Amino acid sequence: MHSASIWLSSLTLAAAGGWFAATMFAAPATSKEPRFPQLTMDQLDEKQRPLGEQIMKVSSVGIGGPYNPMIRSPVLGQRLFDLFYYLRWQTSVPTKLNEFAILIIGQQWRSQVEWFAHAPLAAKAGLSGDIIAELQANKRPSNMAEDEAAVYDFVTELTTTKKVSDETYARAKKVFNDQQIVDLTAVAGNYVMVAMMLAMAVETVPPGKEEPFKVGE
Repeated sequence: MHSASIWLSSLTLAAAGGWFAATMFAAPATSKEPRFPQLTMDQLDEKQRPLGEQIMKVSSVGIGGPYNPMIRSPVLGQRLFDLFYYLRWQTSVPTKLNEFAILIIGQQWRSQVEWFAHAPLAAKAGLSGDIIAELQANKRPSNMAEDEAAVYDFVTELTTTKKVSDETYARAKKVFNDQQIVDLTAVAGNYVMVAMMLAMAVETVPPGKEEPFKVGE
């Protein structure tokens, strides 16, 4: 079996339940107390409960991932939930390319949870296993289609050089309209914030699961 096929066959957890299912994670297996102990609906106060109820409508496993720390600030959490909802399920960017953009940010931040959650979703949306594997290895993926290359170069250039060159922008304009370019920029910036939230809260992958990014790699 091709190595990419083997790799793809292992990506089942997050694809089955989406972002929320993939990020309902236990605290890191260390002797330290978690910075944000996992909350349940029964523990939410009157300010947190309305947001918790909205999260539960789209979650099969509860309040996890970035929502666990975010719900501590329920007004901010609600604003971010609304943004997340748009950028995941209502965005003008095709799902495969949207998930690719999220993975680019996850790789840049070496965000264990972000990558663990979204690599299966990207594969399910049609992004090839070879592209995902090369990106995880911090390589510019080979054999990208025109729209995939446009996403990679646009997001990478914007996040690493803090600008988008005229050439890169022109390439993006060949495959995206104005709304899609705005939404692509927003999803990249949003998942920088998500990676920051996860890093601050020291969220990790589920117990017994292998972290995508190894120390020294």
